[in-house]
Amino acid sequence: MWLPIVLFLVVYFFIATELVDKTIAALIGAGLVIGLHLIGYEEALHAIDLNVLFLLIGMMVVVNTLTDTGVFEWLAIKLARLARGNGLVIAVLFMVLTAFLSAWLDNVTTVILMAPITILLCQLLELPATPILIMEAVFSNIGGTSTLVGDPPNILIGSQTHLSFNDFLLCLGPPVLIMMVVLLTFMALVMRRSVRTHEHTRKRVEQSRPEKAILQPAVLKKALAVFALILAGFFGGRLLNIEPGIIALAGAMLMVLVCRKDVHHALAHVEWNTILFFSGLFMMIAALEHHHVFEKMGELILHACGGNLMATVFTILWFSAIASAIVDNIPLVMAMIPLVKGIIPIFAQQMGIEDAELVKVHIAEPLLWALALGACLGGNGTLVGASANVVISQIANRNNCRITFWSFTKWGFPFMIASLLIAHLYLYLRYFMVH
Repeated sequence: MWLPIVLFLVVYFFIATELVDKTIAALIGAGLVIGLHLIGYEEALHAIDLNVLFLLIGMMVVVNTLTDTGVFEWLAIKLARLARGNGLVIAVLFMVLTAFLSAWLDNVTTVILMAPITILLCQLLELPATPILIMEAVFSNIGGTSTLVGDPPNILIGSQTHLSFNDFLLCLGPPVLIMMVVLLTFMALVMRRSVRTHEHTRKRVEQSRPEKAILQPAVLKKALAVFALILAGFFGGRLLNIEPGIIALAGAMLMVLVCRKDVHHALAHVEWNTILFFSGLFMMIAALEHHHVFEKMGELILHACGGNLMATVFTILWFSAIASAIVDNIPLVMAMIPLVKGIIPIFAQQMGIEDAELVKVHIAEPLLWALALGACLGGNGTLVGASANVVISQIANRNNCRITFWSFTKWGFPFMIASLLIAHLYLYLRYFMVH
C-alpha cells in the first residue's frame, strides 16, 4: 500500500516544482506503477477515463475550427464595447458567464470556449490575462457544483444515490449563489488595480468595428450549425444516457467534414500533452485505488468521528476537498460513495429514524452534499485539482500567458478555502442549527 503512495508523492513533487514537465512526470509515474506490478496493465488502461479525453479532443477541434473563422475576435470586440472598455466590468461579466455555462455544460467545455475570447480581450484592452484565466477555471468549478450535470462528482453521486436534478439545484444552488456574490466581491477588490484600462485603449475599443473580424462567414455559418447540434447533443445525451465525450468527438469530426477542413490540421492543434498528462495521472490514481488507499482514508474518517453525524459531515467536506486538490476527484468520489451509503443506515439506527424520507433528509443529504461540495470545490486548490485547471493552463501557456503550479495555487487556494467556509456554514445552518 505504501509504495504507490510514495511514488505518487514523488511524481506530485516534480509536477508541483516543475523541475520536470508535468506530462513527462505523469507518464514516467504511470510506467513505474505498471512496471513494478502495483497495478495490472489492463486495469491501468481501463482506468483511463476516455469520456474526459474524448471531450477534450473533440472540443479542442471544435474551438480550433471556430477560431479560424474569426468569431472569437468578433465576440471579444463586442464584449469590450458592451463594457465600454472597463476591465473590471469585463472580468466580473466573464466570471458570471463562466459559472453559468459550467452549471449546464461541463467545466472543461466551458473553459475551452471561454479561454480564447479572454486571451483576445486581454490583448485588446492591454490587461494581464493570467489572473483572469485562473479565475475562470476557479469559477467554472464553482458553477459546476450547483447542478447534477455540472461536474463529474455530481453525476456519479446522482447516478448511485437516486438524487434528482432538482435535488442538486435546490440544495446546492443556494450556497453556490452565495459563494458567487462573496467571491466576486473579493476578486473585484483584489484585481481592481490590475484590470484598470487606459484612456487610449477605451477610445480604440469605441472606434473598433467587430464585423471586420469575421474572416470566413460561410464557414462560420456551417460551424455554428454543427456547434448547435453538439450543444443539443450534450443536453439530450443526458436523457438518452450517451456520454458527452463521444458527442464532442463525433460532432468535431462532423464539423471538420461540413466545413471542409483538413483533418490533419485540425488534429495537429489538439493539446496532446494535456491528453497524455491525464492518461498518466488516471493510471497513477488507479494504482492508489487498487490498493484501497481512498477506502482506508474514508474508514479512518468514520472511526475518528466516533458516530457523531455533524463531525462526520464536516470531516467528509474538508477531507474530500483537500484530497480533491491533490488527486483527481472522480476516483476519490467513486471510493467514498459506497462508504457514505454504508454509514447512512448505521446513523439511522443510532438516531432511531425509520421513515425513508426522514433518513434521506436528515442523514443521507448532509453526508452526500458534503461529499459533492468538497469534491467539486476542492478542485480549485491546485493546478491539478480539476481537469478545467489543467486545460486552461495549457491553452494559456500556448498563448504566452504562463500559468505555473504555484501561480495557480496562489490564486486558487484562498478561493477554495473561502468557498469551503461558506459550504461549511451552509451545511451547519441547514441541517444542524435546530438540534
